[in-house]
Amino acid sequence: MNLPRRRFLHLAAGAAALPAVSRIARAQAYPTRPVRIIVPYAPAGAPDIVARMMAQWLSERLAQAFVIENRPGAGGNIGTQAAVRAAPDGYTLLYVVTANAISATLVDNLKFNFIRDITPVAGIIRVPNLVSVNLSLPVKTIPQLITHAKANPGKLNFGAPTAGTVPLSGELFKMMTGVNIVHVPYSNSAQTVTDLLAGQMQVSFDVMPTTIEYVRTGKPRALAVTTAARSPALPDIPVVGDFVPGYEASSWHGVGVPKGTPAEIVDKLNNEINTGLADPKLKARMADLGGVPMPMTPAGFGTFIAEETEKWGKVVKFAGVKAD
Repeated sequence: MNLPRRRFLHLAAGAAALPAVSRIARAQAYPTRPVRIIVPYAPAGAPDIVARMMAQWLSERLAQAFVIENRPGAGGNIGTQAAVRAAPDGYTLLYVVTANAISATLVDNLKFNFIRDITPVAGIIRVPNLVSVNLSLPVKTIPQLITHAKANPGKLNFGAPTAGTVPLSGELFKMMTGVNIVHVPYSNSAQTVTDLLAGQMQVSFDVMPTTIEYVRTGKPRALAVTTAARSPALPDIPVVGDFVPGYEASSWHGVGVPKGTPAEIVDKLNNEINTGLADPKLKARMADLGGVPMPMTPAGFGTFIAEETEKWGKVVKFAGVKAD
């Protein structure tokens, strides 16, 4: 028996609405089990420190555990590749950092395309790098460092992981000042701090969250921050640009998910992360590390990543550096 036309259209409209209702219900229920956040670096480095702060916030807000999984190696690309291959169901997040934008040019033969394979979720924080030196080095300012380095070409070294703005901050400094300071690659930032304190290397261009607590105790000696403006966390420390006009470099963090993750889940995570970035207590903790919150929409973060990829790609090519 044929249904009346009005009844048929009503049922058809209801059936068409079911997928949308299902998606909304899924997003409202998410997460129903623990979520892992892949941090492509070792514990105690800047990405790990900030990622754990955000994981705690999300765990409390969403009543499910957000668990940090450290997957270091290959300048962050081992962990990134693991995230790319994960199921796009919202239960694997990638902690994104500047190195992800840089690796597209810095690293040959990547088995993924970061911009294509990772969906941006939200920005987290932007931080300066901190130029510091071992106490045995007889310099207290950037001009003194330049003079000393020029008088001792090739005898100073700076340690940094093989990907990210850390080595590029040093390479940019070398290009703009004409000094010859040797870059010694490390697998993680924690080891660079250990060797800096021990005097195994003399100069550091590390991210501020990694070194700030040591600097506050007086060792190592901080010379300058790499951003255009001074950091509220270390207001007495000048910027490199005061002595090297035009110099600027910074690091940033964010969150991404495997391509194909439902948009409703991406939007929910974005909303919760941005709410956290507006929370006074979380903002204060980030400020204490020298960072500034970087709230963005998923689309805005995607545009930002594309721009950073282009910017640092030019620096990599100009410097002629490649990851080992």
